[in-house]
Amino acid sequence: MDYEKYIQEAKEHFESILREQLERVEKIKNEGDWIDYSKLPKIIIGVAGGDGIGPFITEQTQRVLEFLLRDEIAEGKIEFRKIEGLTIENRVKHMQAVPDDVLQEIKKCHVLLKGPTTTPKKGDPWPNIESANVAIRRALDLFANVRPVRVPDLGIDWVFFRENTEGAYMLGSKGVMIGDDLAMDFKVITAPGAERIIRLAFDYAKKNNRKKVTVVTKANVVKKTDGLFLDIAEKVAKDYPEIQWDDWFIDIMTAKLIDPARRSQFDVIVLPNLYGDILTDEAAQIQGGVGTAGSANIGKRYAMFEAIHGTALRMVKEGREKYANPMSMIKAGAMMLEHLGYVEKAKRLNMAIDICNSFERKVVVTGHSDGATGEEMANYVMETLKDENLEDKWKKYQSQ
Repeated sequence: MDYEKYIQEAKEHFESILREQLERVEKIKNEGDWIDYSKLPKIIIGVAGGDGIGPFITEQTQRVLEFLLRDEIAEGKIEFRKIEGLTIENRVKHMQAVPDDVLQEIKKCHVLLKGPTTTPKKGDPWPNIESANVAIRRALDLFANVRPVRVPDLGIDWVFFRENTEGAYMLGSKGVMIGDDLAMDFKVITAPGAERIIRLAFDYAKKNNRKKVTVVTKANVVKKTDGLFLDIAEKVAKDYPEIQWDDWFIDIMTAKLIDPARRSQFDVIVLPNLYGDILTDEAAQIQGGVGTAGSANIGKRYAMFEAIHGTALRMVKEGREKYANPMSMIKAGAMMLEHLGYVEKAKRLNMAIDICNSFERKVVVTGHSDGATGEEMANYVMETLKDENLEDKWKKYQSQ
């Protein structure tokens, strides 16, 4: 086969990618300051249910948040706004990961509470359109994916800072095929992109009295991109002499998270996109499954809060959607409250989550009719929040 034509096309394609990424570097360097929610007359919270069980768990989370924010809603300080059209059917209809009109509605909000969305794969009945998550993160420049994982019984209290807009996923749809024999994808790490996520992790550690930051790469093998990420971490760490830091390679790190002798020694963890996706799913499984974990996607202007699990379309097909566990979304809601500055409300919600999910467990969701419904779980959380002695009860459970 004559490969010259393919090689020339690949050269031109690669040049366009390089120019695109260099433009993005300049945008990052010139980005503005962080939004100050305390100065806004009204905070608009967009709510997009997504696909599968998404609308059901998102609805229950909104109920819990509206319960906590009832005074602010009554005073006009908070508005919940439903975002229509972020469904696989509408996305396929427009052949866009996020249809333009939907994205414009999202941009009218300050933060987004988002249910899981379907990303088609080979064999699915839908065309192979891009991930809505990836598209939203890129469009809103949500560069930080923050995922906490807590298992008090095991001494685990981790906070992951996963870079969201670079790495292997950033250019995942822009690879090249050379005939039928060679497929090649691209990975990108930029110095300003790496610095802002690493600095955010160190800032978080400093502000929250965390003692250590762990940087995860494969810099011994992937020398340019991962090497740059690690080099930037070393430079940033010098600005935080009070914070310990170390680095681990992704392969051994996956083992150490399940090592009883080591795992409690990890604290704040920062890592590139793909590694972060893999490691946080493993961490969530240790916590009790991906259905127990929420995540925040944070940028300087916008933020998105979601569960880390998928759409569970099978549950909907089998008529079990009302038995879906909303706890992952409720945890994401707690992260949203903290991000917006409602720190005490977030603290109470996290205590209620611990009591309901880890300590008392008076209501148990199994995903089937032998367990509680998502609505019953949300009701349990709200009843727990009403307890005036919530903090004392939480501290008692913590000490047992």
